[in-house]
Amino acid sequence: MEGVPPIPRTVEEVFSDFKGRRAGLIKALTADVEKFYQQCDPEKENLCLYGLPNETWEVNLPVEEVPPELPEPALGINFARDGMQEKDWLSLVAVHSDSWLLAVAFYFGARFGFGKNERKRLFQMINELPTIFEVVSGNVKQPKDQSATHNSGKSKSSGKMHESQPKPIKMSTPAKEEDESGEEEEEDDEQGATCGACGESYGTDEFWICCDVCERWFHGKCVKITPAKAEHIKQYKCPGCSGKRARV
Repeated sequence: MEGVPPIPRTVEEVFSDFKGRRAGLIKALTADVEKFYQQCDPEKENLCLYGLPNETWEVNLPVEEVPPELPEPALGINFARDGMQEKDWLSLVAVHSDSWLLAVAFYFGARFGFGKNERKRLFQMINELPTIFEVVSGNVKQPKDQSATHNSGKSKSSGKMHESQPKPIKMSTPAKEEDESGEEEEEDDEQGATCGACGESYGTDEFWICCDVCERWFHGKCVKITPAKAEHIKQYKCPGCSGKRARV
């Protein structure tokens, strides 16, 4: 299923494996949600969602090997697809995916004899990232000081950004003049932005875009939006918000 990727043996290697699988799962549940939805046909056999170390994903049958080489994801996710609202179904898959990622990471830790300090360090590294459920549901927790400024003095955005900007700034129509303290507060707010898809912090050389519905920031590459494409978008909706549609 996954070919023969190198087996992670150190804390750093296990964490790298975790991040790759996590990125693939997030893509399936956000940027590639339409493709993922179609592949989870309830008429098919028990299906699982796999995140791969190379940041890709696949929906497939469980492995036939007993016991499996790695812990297996939740079985039969496709059966629940049409029995609940899409948002709730995606959230449920996200929760199971979080559990699976931890199981795989600590399987490697147990297999290669990680001690107490190594296990603690691995968990701390993992715990710095938002869970897949938090990303999919939009409930990414922000630090208290950041959330306090995030709720004050924010102007209405158009969802567009420039690639060369030194920090993420929402482009908006000219607003009333703000005092210096208000401008500093806005700068502090945006400098703490994290991507709603991958959970990584903002980089000055990266193009970002903000959803006009949930007001989360995303790397352009994570949601497949280029600067040129963004210039023609009047109101941007992220994959999660776009998925809130009436199903035909």
